Amino acid sequence: QVQLLQSGGGSVHEGGSLTLTCKVSSTAFLISKMHWYRQAPGSQRELVASITSNGATNYADNVKDRFHISKENAKHTVTLQMGSLKPEDAAIYYCNADLLRAGELRSKNYWGPGTQVTIAA
Repeated sequence: QVQLLQSGGGSVHEGGSLTLTCKVSSTAFLISKMHWYRQAPGSQRELVASITSNGATNYADNVKDRFHISKENAKHTVTLQMGSLKPEDAAIYYCNADLLRAGELRSKNYWGPGTQVTIAA
Protein backbone atom coordinates (compact mmCIF):
# COMPACT_ATOMS: atom_id res chain seq x y z
CA GLN A 1 0.00 0.00 0.00
CA VAL A 2 1.40 3.40 -0.91
CA GLN A 3 1.46 6.33 1.50
CA LEU A 4 2.12 10.03 1.24
CA LEU A 5 4.73 10.92 3.84
CA GLN A 6 4.69 14.55 4.93
CA SER A 7 7.48 16.45 6.64
CA GLY A 8 8.23 20.06 7.46
CA GLY A 9 5.84 22.55 8.97
CA GLY A 10 5.99 23.86 12.50
CA SER A 11 5.92 27.36 13.92
CA VAL A 12 7.40 30.49 12.35
CA HIS A 13 7.09 34.21 12.92
CA GLU A 14 5.00 36.34 10.63
CA GLY A 15 6.99 37.11 7.50
CA GLY A 16 9.05 33.97 7.84
CA SER A 17 9.39 30.92 5.61
CA LEU A 18 8.67 27.22 5.86
CA THR A 19 9.05 24.27 3.53
CA LEU A 20 6.71 21.30 3.38
CA THR A 21 7.62 18.05 1.71
CA CYS A 22 5.45 15.19 0.53
CA LYS A 23 7.11 11.93 -0.47
CA VAL A 24 5.46 8.96 -2.17
CA SER A 25 6.42 5.89 -0.15
CA SER A 26 6.68 3.51 -3.12
CA THR A 27 8.73 3.92 -6.27
CA ALA A 28 6.17 1.75 -8.07
CA PHE A 29 3.88 4.77 -8.33
CA LEU A 30 4.20 7.80 -10.55
CA ILE A 31 2.83 11.21 -9.57
CA SER A 32 0.16 12.29 -12.05
CA LYS A 33 -0.83 15.34 -10.06
CA MET A 34 0.07 16.62 -6.61
CA HIS A 35 -1.86 19.19 -4.63
CA TRP A 36 -1.39 20.96 -1.36
CA TYR A 37 -4.53 21.79 0.60
CA ARG A 38 -4.92 23.52 3.91
CA GLN A 39 -7.62 23.73 6.52
CA ALA A 40 -7.82 26.27 9.29
CA PRO A 41 -10.07 25.78 12.34
CA GLY A 42 -13.68 26.50 11.45
CA SER A 43 -12.89 26.77 7.75
CA GLN A 44 -13.28 24.51 4.78
CA ARG A 45 -10.30 22.79 3.24
CA GLU A 46 -8.92 24.91 0.43
CA LEU A 47 -6.62 24.17 -2.47
CA VAL A 48 -3.31 26.00 -2.15
CA ALA A 49 -1.15 24.81 -5.03
CA SER A 50 -0.95 22.08 -7.64
CA ILE A 51 1.65 20.59 -9.95
CA THR A 52 1.14 18.18 -12.82
CA SER A 53 3.37 15.45 -14.18
CA ASN A 54 4.76 17.82 -16.81
CA GLY A 55 5.52 20.48 -14.23
CA ALA A 56 2.62 22.86 -14.83
CA THR A 57 1.72 24.70 -11.63
CA ASN A 58 -1.30 26.50 -10.28
CA TYR A 59 -1.74 28.58 -7.14
CA ALA A 60 -4.56 30.02 -5.12
CA ASP A 61 -4.73 33.79 -5.50
CA ASN A 62 -3.95 34.38 -1.84
CA VAL A 63 -0.59 32.58 -2.02
CA LYS A 64 0.61 33.57 -5.48
CA ASP A 65 4.08 35.14 -5.46
CA ARG A 66 4.65 33.83 -1.92
CA PHE A 67 4.45 30.04 -2.30
CA HIS A 68 6.30 27.82 -4.75
CA ILE A 69 5.51 24.18 -5.56
CA SER A 70 8.09 21.94 -7.17
CA LYS A 71 8.82 18.25 -7.64
CA GLU A 72 11.76 15.92 -7.86
CA ASN A 73 10.72 12.92 -9.91
CA ALA A 74 13.77 10.88 -8.97
CA LYS A 75 12.95 11.28 -5.28
CA HIS A 76 9.17 10.92 -5.73
CA THR A 77 8.86 14.13 -3.77
CA VAL A 78 6.88 17.34 -4.05
CA THR A 79 7.86 20.42 -2.06
CA LEU A 80 5.89 23.50 -1.10
CA GLN A 81 8.09 26.47 -0.23
CA MET A 82 6.16 29.09 1.68
CA GLY A 83 7.45 32.62 2.16
CA SER A 84 6.25 35.93 3.59
CA LEU A 85 3.94 33.93 5.82
CA LYS A 86 0.91 35.67 7.26
CA PRO A 87 -1.30 34.78 10.21
CA GLU A 88 -4.01 33.65 7.80
CA ASP A 89 -1.65 31.00 6.41
CA ALA A 90 -1.86 29.11 9.70
CA ALA A 91 -3.59 25.78 9.10
CA ILE A 92 -3.11 22.07 8.78
CA TYR A 93 -1.56 21.42 5.39
CA TYR A 94 -2.32 18.24 3.50
CA CYS A 95 -0.72 16.82 0.41
CA ASN A 96 -3.01 15.07 -2.01
CA ALA A 97 -1.91 13.11 -5.03
CA ASP A 98 -3.19 11.26 -8.04
CA LEU A 99 -0.81 8.32 -8.29
CA LEU A 100 -0.48 5.93 -11.18
CA ARG A 101 0.85 2.49 -10.39
CA ALA A 102 3.16 1.04 -12.99
CA GLY A 103 1.19 -1.18 -15.36
CA GLU A 104 -2.20 0.28 -14.48
CA LEU A 105 -4.28 2.63 -16.63
CA ARG A 106 -6.02 4.77 -14.04
CA SER A 107 -4.57 6.80 -11.22
CA LYS A 108 -5.93 6.74 -7.68
CA ASN A 109 -6.18 9.56 -5.20
CA TYR A 110 -4.35 9.60 -1.88
CA TRP A 111 -4.08 11.98 1.07
CA GLY A 112 -1.21 12.69 3.41
CA PRO A 113 -1.81 12.82 7.17
CA GLY A 114 -1.47 16.60 7.43
CA THR A 115 1.06 18.81 9.13
CA GLN A 116 0.47 21.86 11.29
CA VAL A 117 1.73 25.29 10.27
CA THR A 118 1.56 27.95 12.99
CA ILE A 119 2.33 31.63 12.47
CA ALA A 120 3.47 33.54 15.54
CA ALA A 121 2.88 37.27 15.70
